[in-house]
Amino acid sequence: QVQLVVSGGGLVQAGGSLRLSCAASGRTFSNYGMGWFRQAPGKEREFVAAISSIGGLTYYADSVKGRFTISRDNAKNTLYLQMNSLKPEDTAVYSCATKPPLSGSYYNENEYRYWGQGTQVTVSS
Repeated sequence: QVQLVVSGGGLVQAGGSLRLSCAASGRTFSNYGMGWFRQAPGKEREFVAAISSIGGLTYYADSVKGRFTISRDNAKNTLYLQMNSLKPEDTAVYSCATKPPLSGSYYNENEYRYWGQGTQVTVSS
């Protein structure tokens, strides 16, 4: 079992920045790939970014590439998402999730096992 607590959301103007954190407890954090997903009102959940277990590989949705940066600190059992140049279309509930070793695509939410509770990010125009 892994528990994930997400923090750092809020209200920001377009062009601003936020950093989300996902603190993990339970099984060894460094064994898992990690991902960020988001869900806007009336839309399906979508992939945002992911990172391999030791941080050597990162993956991004085209919509956030160049603006968002995913990182992790395995010593602190924490995952981060630095979001810059935010746009109103980034408004959503953001969640983190764990991806077991040797499972499938980082882009597929069905490959993730444990999920955090989500945090609201609202970008005003």
